Amino acid sequence: MIELPEPKYDSYFSVEKALLRRRSIREYINNHLSLDELSQLLWAGQGITHKDGYRTAPSAGALYPLELYAIAGNVSGIEAGLYRYSPVRNALIIVSEGNVMFRFDEVMIDQNFVSDAPHVIVITAVFERTTEKYGVQGMKYVYIDTGLASENIHLQAV
Repeated sequence: MIELPEPKYDSYFSVEKALLRRRSIREYINNHLSLDELSQLLWAGQGITHKDGYRTAPSAGALYPLELYAIAGNVSGIEAGLYRYSPVRNALIIVSEGNVMFRFDEVMIDQNFVSDAPHVIVITAVFERTTEKYGVQGMKYVYIDTGLASENIHLQAV
């Protein structure tokens, strides 16, 4: 397990400015991402914000079906590999060592730019965490949760 740096809770960059400047980027400079930056992005998506386990992104029924994975290709402070983010520990758990970006590239049909990124954050879900309570309607809630977490990550990246 890799302990992540404590997230920053304040910055000089407003949410309004992030909304104004947010754009989809498909060409990346050849720089590494720092472990601090990766930590901040993961925290923005699913980080713990309250002693009762509440997170940065809302979730239907506070059931939190989402799980974040980081595919690290060029992140300083960690080896290339696939990692699962643990919000409770604010840590990375290694899933697979080595460069796995090429595996991800195979599923990203006609989007080869993805393999040029220093990292990729993958959002997955355990649907049963929500559907056990809400039935089939819970599937829609999981998709909404995914959009909310994704938007947090995008705004944090700006």
